[in-house]
Order: sequence, then structure tokens, then C-alpha cells
Amino acid sequence: MKAGDQRVDVLVLGAGAAGLMCAIQAGQRGRRVLLLERAEKPGKKILISGGGRCNFTNLHCTPNNFLSANPAFCISALKRYQPRDFIAWVEAHGIAWHEKKLGQLFCDGSAREIVRMLLDEAELVSARLLTGCDVQGVIREATGFTLLTSHGTFRCESLVVATGGLSIPKMGATGLGLEIARQFAIPLQPTAPALVPFVFPAGEQAIIAELAGVALDVRVRCGEARFDEALLFTHRGISGPAILQASSYWREGEDVTIDLLPGQDPLPALKDAKRARPRAELKTVLAEWLPARFAQRFAELHLRSSPMQELKDRDLARLARSLKEWRIRPSGTEGYRTAEVMRGGVDTRFLSSRTMEAKYVPGLYFIGEVVDVTGHLGGHNFQWAWSSGHAAGQAA
Repeated sequence: MKAGDQRVDVLVLGAGAAGLMCAIQAGQRGRRVLLLERAEKPGKKILISGGGRCNFTNLHCTPNNFLSANPAFCISALKRYQPRDFIAWVEAHGIAWHEKKLGQLFCDGSAREIVRMLLDEAELVSARLLTGCDVQGVIREATGFTLLTSHGTFRCESLVVATGGLSIPKMGATGLGLEIARQFAIPLQPTAPALVPFVFPAGEQAIIAELAGVALDVRVRCGEARFDEALLFTHRGISGPAILQASSYWREGEDVTIDLLPGQDPLPALKDAKRARPRAELKTVLAEWLPARFAQRFAELHLRSSPMQELKDRDLARLARSLKEWRIRPSGTEGYRTAEVMRGGVDTRFLSSRTMEAKYVPGLYFIGEVVDVTGHLGGHNFQWAWSSGHAAGQAA
């Protein structure tokens, strides 16, 4: 579209999942909509999600799948726009999909199909898109807002902030949305990387590095949260779905507890092995339940890899407890560089849960990742983008 001094009804900052959904919904109501995107192409995070196949929602998405200082905030938006609503949209566009596990839905083909669907729907309602546009200033006026950008000045009645969070800066993430909230005295909940791998202290990384690539199914506990999924060792620490999930709840200095044999009581089996195979080494016995490389390392760290006959029953009891409650204390995370999302953000106490509008700044809306609503791994954050974008688009 032609740049310059222009007026629209709704201006959406950010052409990601939430921003595109909001623009479409507002356009369907007959509103004149403009999307401003800092990147050269829209939907960049959609394109890399799900290994390029976009985990676009989750069949089992509920408010319990979200972390927020105000847990009830997400209920209204999620209830009014549900996974089945987005699925119907996907099917209407002829996009084939499949369920991978735990209700996670992916495109059979490419994430590009989701982006194309959103852009086609935006075009149908005449929502305009301007890419490569940097916002240099936001001014509140009696009739709305004026935005000063690298492509000229734009005026709007409603301003929707869908700029995302701080995660994956190489994709163009910035703190613009948080800065706008601060400008208008809207409080923020503390932000941190979420859905991100843990790292260990430098001295421990050498021990862990030789296990890089080893994966096993575990139960991870962090505070009151627990997740039954896979753990993956990396050169710097641990990752995998279970760890990414736990990272959203972890705070610096806390332990993470890992049950290496969920649903099993290893003590009777260890005692049986001692009686039946007294000369078998501990690492050999553990390798019947755990990956061999990890079994050897775990045996060395806890009891040496001794023959079973040399281990006392109290040693086996201590080992069994360690298998069920292996406690680790990460030195930190890999940070925003690899974090899938940002935890924290715009304080939801200062937003309407029905419309996403700032309570004390009429016409200003916040949606998606910039808001203090963080979903679990597996399509939940996309569902929040669709639901919050829909809520704002019905009101802005």
C-alpha cells in the first residue's frame, strides 16, 4: 500500500498469528484495517513452528494449559474461540492435518499453508499489510493514536499490539510491545525465556556432553507442575518436551526433580537382579530400563558400576530413590536465543479478558505472546494467539 500520512480504523502492530487473526476479524466487521510488520515477510514464527509443519492448535487445549499471574484471564477468550473453530477454518481451506500425539495438530504439508490461509482471509476483508516497517513512536490523541514509522505517519482509532515477545531474536523479536505498555503506564509481569532448554554449570557440562543425543521418557516435576514426556541430553544440559515444559515454571536456584522410571518401582527389581545375577554389573542391570550410555553414567555417579553382589540393600534403596527422584539444579537456561516463547508480559489485571483492551487506555489492545499468558508446549500458544486475536478483532 502507499505509505504516507494515512488514517484507518484499526492498526495492528505485528503480522504474526495473533495479529493476522485480529486483522481478519476486524475486517469482517467492516473495519478498515492496516497491519504493520517489522520483518520483510509476515508469519515468520508460524513458518518455523512444528519443524516447518506448524503445530497450529491442540485438541485438548483448556485454561489449565496456561501459566499466568492471573490464571482466570484466558478463560473467556479460549471459550469463545476454540480449537474446533480453527480446525474448521483449516479444513475449509483444504489444508490436510494430522494429530501427532497428546492432541497436537500439524499440517500434513507445510506451515506455509497456514500463513497463506491467513493472508488470503485478510485480503478477502481488505485488510492491508505493510512489511519492513519500523515503529518509531506512538502518540495518543483525542480520536485515537498516531504512529510515526519508517514508512510514514499512520492514524487509527484502535491500536492493537501483537508484536510478540522477546523469544528468538534472530527472527526479529523486539521489546516494542513491552515498551508501548510502559509508555502508557500499564504494568508488566516479570519476563523470562520459557519453553527453553536448561544448561548446567561449566564443570558439569563435560560430564553431560558425552550423553548428547541420548533420550528417554521421564516424569519431570518443577514446583507443583509435572510433565510426562521425553528428556534429551544436549552438549550443554538437557532439553526435550518434558524439560521445555518444566522451564516455564522454573526459577533460578530451584531444583528440578526427574523420575527416570515413571510408573515403576525399581527397588524390587534391583533386589531380584542381585539374587538372580550377583555377578552382573550395575550398569548392565540399569541398561535394561535406561539407554546404555546413560545407565553407565548414572551407575558411576551414584554407586560405581560394581557387581550386584557387592551392593548392600541400603545401597539399592538409595539408588532406587535416585532413579525416582533424580534432583538436578540447572545453572540457567539457553535464554531467548532458543526459547519458543516469553513468559510474563503485559499484566492481565489491566486488560479486559473479553476484548483485550487496556482498561485505562481506551482503544489500545494487547494480544498474543506480549500478554502474560504462556501456554504449554504442543499448540497451546498458537491457540492463545487465535483466541486472543479473535477477541480483540471482535471489539477493536
